[in-house]
Amino acid sequence: MEDIAIYRKLFSLVSLSMRAGKLITGEEAGIKAIQSGKAKLAFVATDASDNTRKKFSDKSKYYNVPCFCYFTKADIESAIGKTNRASFIIICENFAKQMIVYMENIGIEQYMFVSSK
Repeated sequence: MEDIAIYRKLFSLVSLSMRAGKLITGEEAGIKAIQSGKAKLAFVATDASDNTRKKFSDKSKYYNVPCFCYFTKADIESAIGKTNRASFIIICENFAKQMIVYMENIGIEQYMFVSSK
């Protein structure tokens, strides 16, 4: 039951960060944000392609940006109000810190890509 409450809090924070202009969506823009140092936290959808998950995992690890694979594409699209999104970047330190605390509270570890092949 606690997991559902934290999921809702995370979902609300994602929506709020979008409205506040502290969220970047899209694969190319997300990778650029990681490389430029703007990214404080990365999320990639659990149902994103292997290529997308690997790309975000590798870039996040290299540039030392926390990355989580948690929401589905439908969750992300619903939270941010845009279609065809499999990832997003949080560029606000405060939003990022709170989301990381929530993720750790439910036992979700930072994402590292492992091939499904």
